[in-house]
Amino acid sequence: MIRPVLTELGIFLIPFVAYALFLIATRSGVFVQSSWPAHLVAKLVLGSLLLVIVSFILLAHFRGAPPDSTYVPAHIENGKFIPGVEIPGTEKPGAGK
Repeated sequence: MIRPVLTELGIFLIPFVAYALFLIATRSGVFVQSSWPAHLVAKLVLGSLLLVIVSFILLAHFRGAPPDSTYVPAHIENGKFIPGVEIPGTEKPGAGK
């Protein structure tokens, strides 16, 4: 659970890091308060939120198994643990007939 949270936090911080790199490249003071006016920070926050929302949409769209796949749950065979898997392109037993 920590990895997705850190990933989204990293995505949120991208605009701030990019602006800090811009300040470093232009030899402006990164830690000077005048380099971070409120209207600019508000724009960076809006850009960050937009990036996070887009990443959530892309995650929901491209993650997971295909709609026509079947999940075979984890089980034990001959005393060995077999993890759960998705079998693509198979129809669920007893569905749609």
